[in-house]
Amino acid sequence: MAKRAVKKIFVLDTSVLLFDHNSIRNFENNDVAIPITVLEELDNFKVGNDTKNFQAREVIRFLDKLSAGSGLNEWVSLGPKRGSLKIVMSNLINGRDAEKIYGAGKNDHRIINSAITMADTNKTRPVILVTKDINLRLKAKAIGLLSEDYETGKVKDVDDVSLGFPTLENVDSKKISALYKKGFIPEKGMLGDLKSANRYYILKNGTSETVLSRYNQALDRVERVDKEYVYSIKPRNAEQAFAVNALLNPDIKLVALQGVAGTGKTLLALASALEQKHIYNNIILARPIIPLSNRDIGFLPGTAEDKISPYMQPLWDNLKFIKSQFRPGEKKYKVLDEMEESGELSITALAFIRGRSLSNVMFIIDEAQNLSPHEVKTIITRAGEGTKVVFTGDIKQIDTPYMDEESNGLTYLIDRLKGNALFAHIRLEKGERSELANLANELL
Repeated sequence: MAKRAVKKIFVLDTSVLLFDHNSIRNFENNDVAIPITVLEELDNFKVGNDTKNFQAREVIRFLDKLSAGSGLNEWVSLGPKRGSLKIVMSNLINGRDAEKIYGAGKNDHRIINSAITMADTNKTRPVILVTKDINLRLKAKAIGLLSEDYETGKVKDVDDVSLGFPTLENVDSKKISALYKKGFIPEKGMLGDLKSANRYYILKNGTSETVLSRYNQALDRVERVDKEYVYSIKPRNAEQAFAVNALLNPDIKLVALQGVAGTGKTLLALASALEQKHIYNNIILARPIIPLSNRDIGFLPGTAEDKISPYMQPLWDNLKFIKSQFRPGEKKYKVLDEMEESGELSITALAFIRGRSLSNVMFIIDEAQNLSPHEVKTIITRAGEGTKVVFTGDIKQIDTPYMDEESNGLTYLIDRLKGNALFAHIRLEKGERSELANLANELL
């Protein structure tokens, strides 16, 4: 008879619950323990309009339903094929005390002590502290506790997510000529294992002939991609041409532009949106606010617009650059001013978008690598008819605590939706800002 696997006990930190309110139910048939200190921290986060406030409220509601008719100081079933849950105190019995080792008065140390209590009272079962706080994991391990990151939703093969566009050498010259003449050719196996919906390719015939192309899954054909001007902005390289092609394609409803600073992600997204202003009722540019030095924007002086203005400046800089392509008296310059005044073009913090209708909108989210997978899903699920959503960001430049290259929303989006007919992902690599910016990206 096969030996039955020992059920584990996972002790969850606040950071896990604020990252994913469904995390309690993501540990299969193992048991979940929540330190009483975590409940205190959730109480502090329950008020507000940020995602972490929403997550806190959802966890509190779930625990309230779970506790109906019974207390949570004993194990309560989480449902079929799942384990049980209980709220745990810090009743140390074997002498280990994180507060004595690391200092009293800090919630992290109380949470470690709760995990110690579970470990010391459940000697026959593995007890693991789960936290997205790297330093908390290190502290737990230093005093002999098992500790790990919350793995659900993490992308294991980030290199696959970061793949750029392939170059196919020695393509038949007749096929390249046909692409130039007709604009498309049947795929008929020419892409091989590299064939994927809305993937972009550079095709070469071994000499000087080169053509940029995209695979159209619906029609099973390879289509030529041209370098199109968008609101007087011309793509400077192949990858920018691919980005513009995806941004202008009405059949592609969701675009992810990934790349380092200076590759033109936000500029191309905005210029392409303006080129299609007759299609959409509104163009919205938004970005998440990541406060510096852990100080909330509420500490800043002025109105709400004054508070967020410094964080939105990069988006305004892109708009100013586009306006600089025209003289103040020109029609396109005046159109931009009119769109700003009427609200048809708006730049705002992502938190201020909550509750707004996203029907027939071109919605561009900058710095999307600072969003959680849950936030990305929430944004996309609110897209109404006629809406196109564009995420831009650099998955190697994470500014949000408790997220990394594997667990941020942009990586998650690219990994889960690659190959879908409604989605296109373009990786931009070549910096076009300046020689100095390129030098910094390459060598610093």
